[in-house]
Amino acid sequence: MTEDHGHPGADVDLDAALEVANDVAEWAVERIRRPRRPGEPGEVREKAGPADIVTRTDEEIESYVRETLHRAFPTHGIQGEEYGTERGTAPDAPYWVVDPVDGTTNYAHGIGWCSFSLGLVAPDGTPLLGLVADPWRGETFTALRGRGARLNGIPTHAADHTTLTGHLFLTEWAAHAHWPGLDTLLTELSSRHCTTRVMGSTALSLTQVAAGRATAAAVGEFHAVDALPAYLIATEAGAVAIPPTPVYDGPLVLVAPGVVGEMRGVWEGAVGNR
Repeated sequence: MTEDHGHPGADVDLDAALEVANDVAEWAVERIRRPRRPGEPGEVREKAGPADIVTRTDEEIESYVRETLHRAFPTHGIQGEEYGTERGTAPDAPYWVVDPVDGTTNYAHGIGWCSFSLGLVAPDGTPLLGLVADPWRGETFTALRGRGARLNGIPTHAADHTTLTGHLFLTEWAAHAHWPGLDTLLTELSSRHCTTRVMGSTALSLTQVAAGRATAAAVGEFHAVDALPAYLIATEAGAVAIPPTPVYDGPLVLVAPGVVGEMRGVWEGAVGNR
């Protein structure tokens, strides 16, 4: 059993939890990659609006994950993208966060950039385990708190870049819209010859910082189900978060350590303290 009495949730066997997480991720990846019949009835439908959709695949994966986690960890809670929050059976129980298909719009339109995201969180919100699986590239990012990040089992690290110039910044829109400060931020990055990409999956965009591919990545609204696992993976890979502790519905940027000063100035000038 892995124990670390220096953080909340230290009595959780993180190695056992990671084994279960990898198992459900393998199942989810196979489900996402399963060929779909175009126009299959009921496969895609709106939730809050035309730019907020859900597919049958989202629902099937989350149902499977919930059933598996309930069997393996019956006292744990679960917070999911599609079926909401179930509290644990004990007041000090950790809980899981799951986004079955992060990047549903891409998935529904046949664009191969989406992910399966799963994390384990201590009762006080401290992330303990993070997993993000990319079905289309055969990549699985994992991290355990205090034990570094891995990509397909091999340690991975943020880039050693010392400037934004000539490198890559990833972000995501708030569904179909820009978030406050984004336009100013993109203008400033462009003036520094830092190239921006909007890819369509929060979890995958943030983990690219962990892989050293992107120098920085940001979201305008932090949500635990799609961003907390990737946040843990990136910070365990050496990336720096601004702010250090994410605020729900608040903006977050993850950046390679050698670029923190430059990025902080750009970020605070564009986004401020909202």
